[in-house]
Amino acid sequence: MTGTRTDYRVFRTLPTRWFDNDIYGHLNNTVHYQLFDTAVNAHLMDAAVLDPAGGETVFLVIESGCRYHAPLAFPQTVTAGLRVAHLGTSAVRYEIGLFGGDEDTAAAEGFFVHVNVDRIKRTKAPIPDATRDVLNALRPA
Repeated sequence: MTGTRTDYRVFRTLPTRWFDNDIYGHLNNTVHYQLFDTAVNAHLMDAAVLDPAGGETVFLVIESGCRYHAPLAFPQTVTAGLRVAHLGTSAVRYEIGLFGGDEDTAAAEGFFVHVNVDRIKRTKAPIPDATRDVLNALRPA
Protein backbone atom coordinates (compact mmCIF):
# COMPACT_ATOMS: atom_id res chain seq x y z
CA MET A 1 0.00 0.00 0.00
CA THR A 2 1.35 3.41 -0.96
CA GLY A 3 1.44 6.09 1.73
CA THR A 4 -0.36 9.42 1.66
CA ARG A 5 0.42 12.83 3.14
CA THR A 6 -1.63 12.04 6.25
CA ASP A 7 0.95 9.36 7.14
CA TYR A 8 3.67 11.96 7.78
CA ARG A 9 4.23 14.54 10.54
CA VAL A 10 6.24 17.36 8.89
CA PHE A 11 6.90 18.41 5.31
CA ARG A 12 9.66 20.14 3.39
CA THR A 13 9.40 21.42 -0.16
CA LEU A 14 12.47 20.57 -2.23
CA PRO A 15 13.25 21.82 -5.74
CA THR A 16 14.46 19.48 -8.44
CA ARG A 17 17.23 20.39 -10.88
CA TRP A 18 17.75 19.78 -14.59
CA PHE A 19 20.74 17.64 -13.63
CA ASP A 20 18.53 15.32 -11.52
CA ASN A 21 16.80 13.79 -14.55
CA ASP A 22 18.37 10.77 -16.18
CA ILE A 23 18.20 9.54 -19.77
CA TYR A 24 14.78 8.02 -19.06
CA GLY A 25 13.27 11.44 -18.34
CA HIS A 26 12.72 11.10 -14.59
CA LEU A 27 14.75 11.63 -11.43
CA ASN A 28 17.63 9.21 -11.21
CA ASN A 29 17.17 6.80 -8.31
CA THR A 30 20.17 8.26 -6.49
CA VAL A 31 18.43 11.65 -6.28
CA HIS A 32 15.71 10.19 -4.07
CA TYR A 33 18.36 9.39 -1.46
CA GLN A 34 19.73 12.93 -1.70
CA LEU A 35 16.23 14.28 -1.08
CA PHE A 36 15.84 11.97 1.95
CA ASP A 37 19.17 13.18 3.34
CA THR A 38 18.25 16.83 2.79
CA ALA A 39 14.80 16.49 4.38
CA VAL A 40 16.09 14.75 7.51
CA ASN A 41 19.16 16.88 8.14
CA ALA A 42 17.46 20.19 7.30
CA HIS A 43 14.73 19.38 9.81
CA LEU A 44 17.29 18.67 12.54
CA MET A 45 19.28 21.79 11.70
CA ASP A 46 16.14 23.97 11.65
CA ALA A 47 15.28 22.61 15.10
CA ALA A 48 18.81 23.56 16.26
CA VAL A 49 19.68 20.01 17.37
CA LEU A 50 22.22 19.23 14.65
CA ASP A 51 25.43 21.16 14.04
CA PRO A 52 27.28 19.19 11.36
CA ALA A 53 30.36 21.40 11.54
CA GLY A 54 30.80 21.81 15.29
CA GLY A 55 28.57 19.54 17.37
CA GLU A 56 30.03 17.05 19.84
CA THR A 57 28.09 14.29 18.10
CA VAL A 58 26.92 13.73 14.54
CA PHE A 59 24.49 11.35 12.88
CA LEU A 60 25.81 8.77 10.41
CA VAL A 61 23.60 6.80 8.04
CA ILE A 62 23.93 3.05 8.56
CA GLU A 63 21.01 1.82 6.45
CA SER A 64 18.62 3.18 3.83
CA GLY A 65 16.11 1.96 1.30
CA CYS A 66 13.52 3.18 -1.18
CA ARG A 67 10.43 1.94 -3.02
CA TYR A 68 9.45 3.71 -6.21
CA HIS A 69 5.76 4.01 -7.03
CA ALA A 70 5.62 6.74 -9.69
CA PRO A 71 8.16 8.89 -11.52
CA LEU A 72 9.27 12.32 -10.36
CA ALA A 73 11.01 14.68 -12.79
CA PHE A 74 12.47 18.16 -13.19
CA PRO A 75 10.98 20.80 -13.15
CA GLN A 76 8.56 19.28 -10.66
CA THR A 77 8.69 20.43 -7.05
CA VAL A 78 8.91 17.58 -4.57
CA THR A 79 7.50 17.62 -1.05
CA ALA A 80 9.18 15.31 1.44
CA GLY A 81 7.03 14.02 4.31
CA LEU A 82 8.92 12.88 7.38
CA ARG A 83 8.12 10.70 10.38
CA VAL A 84 10.05 8.67 12.96
CA ALA A 85 9.25 4.96 12.99
CA HIS A 86 11.67 3.92 15.75
CA LEU A 87 13.71 5.80 18.32
CA GLY A 88 16.35 3.93 20.30
CA THR A 89 19.13 4.98 22.66
CA SER A 90 21.55 6.00 19.91
CA ALA A 91 19.68 5.29 16.66
CA VAL A 92 16.60 6.58 14.89
CA ARG A 93 14.73 5.24 11.87
CA TYR A 94 13.07 7.86 9.70
CA GLU A 95 10.46 7.12 7.07
CA ILE A 96 10.18 9.58 4.23
CA GLY A 97 7.55 9.97 1.52
CA LEU A 98 8.28 11.96 -1.63
CA PHE A 99 5.27 13.63 -3.23
CA GLY A 100 5.20 15.26 -6.65
CA GLY A 101 3.44 18.62 -6.87
CA ASP A 102 0.10 18.53 -5.07
CA GLU A 103 -0.27 14.74 -5.25
CA ASP A 104 -1.61 13.10 -2.10
CA THR A 105 -0.04 9.69 -2.80
CA ALA A 106 3.71 9.19 -2.42
CA ALA A 107 5.70 8.74 -5.62
CA ALA A 108 8.45 7.13 -3.54
CA GLU A 109 8.79 5.97 0.05
CA GLY A 110 11.99 5.29 1.86
CA PHE A 111 13.72 4.89 5.16
CA PHE A 112 16.91 6.20 6.63
CA VAL A 113 18.61 4.95 9.83
CA HIS A 114 20.85 7.41 11.67
CA VAL A 115 23.19 6.46 14.50
CA ASN A 116 24.40 9.22 16.79
CA VAL A 117 28.19 9.04 17.21
CA ASP A 118 30.93 10.98 18.93
CA ARG A 119 32.38 13.30 16.29
CA ILE A 120 36.02 12.38 17.05
CA LYS A 121 35.91 8.76 18.25
CA ARG A 122 33.09 7.69 15.89
CA THR A 123 31.63 5.54 18.67
CA LYS A 124 27.91 5.34 19.44
CA ALA A 125 26.57 8.04 21.71
CA PRO A 126 23.15 8.43 23.33
CA ILE A 127 20.81 10.80 21.51
CA PRO A 128 20.64 14.00 23.63
CA ASP A 129 17.34 14.86 25.31
CA ALA A 130 16.75 17.99 23.20
CA THR A 131 17.21 15.96 20.01
CA ARG A 132 15.03 13.18 21.40
CA ASP A 133 12.23 15.74 21.97
CA VAL A 134 12.42 16.84 18.32
CA LEU A 135 12.42 13.22 17.14
CA ASN A 136 9.51 12.21 19.39
CA ALA A 137 7.44 14.97 17.79
CA LEU A 138 7.89 13.14 14.46
CA ARG A 139 6.34 9.91 15.71
CA PRO A 140 2.91 9.05 14.33
CA ALA A 141 0.04 10.45 16.39
